[in-house]
Amino acid sequence: MGIWAVRHGADVASERLVVTLCVKYFGFAVLAIMANLLVQRAVFATWQAGETFVVAIALGTVVGLVVKYWLDARWIFYSDRPRSDLGQFGRYTITGVVTTFLFWGFEWVGWYLSGDHQIRELAAIIGLSLGYLLKYQLDKRFVFAGMTNGESG
Repeated sequence: MGIWAVRHGADVASERLVVTLCVKYFGFAVLAIMANLLVQRAVFATWQAGETFVVAIALGTVVGLVVKYWLDARWIFYSDRPRSDLGQFGRYTITGVVTTFLFWGFEWVGWYLSGDHQIRELAAIIGLSLGYLLKYQLDKRFVFAGMTNGESG
């Protein structure tokens, strides 16, 4: 019983850590998506020009990037220097390029096919969600490699 209990206890603890990590990461993704879309809405509400769409998604993306980086660095990967490590932020930004194109692609298709802001936002949420799933894996391997993120193994 002793070996089984120790092993079983380790599995339960590991599962709890993974669930906690997933809940935090999902919550932070939701916060970054909300920040992104709020900035976009503000741009659409205040700026009426030909380039409004591009400006809205660009500014929203920058705000979402900064919010998500700080939350991930501090609370997912437990970096002790999220505000001062420009190299780490640079790598985080680079991994975000791929996922940003995924998000922008979804948002653009939603806008192009419908011309409706609700469909554009739904497409943006889908693209951002898929992008964040990919981004976690990229960040774990290339940005925060070697840092503890609560996962074991």
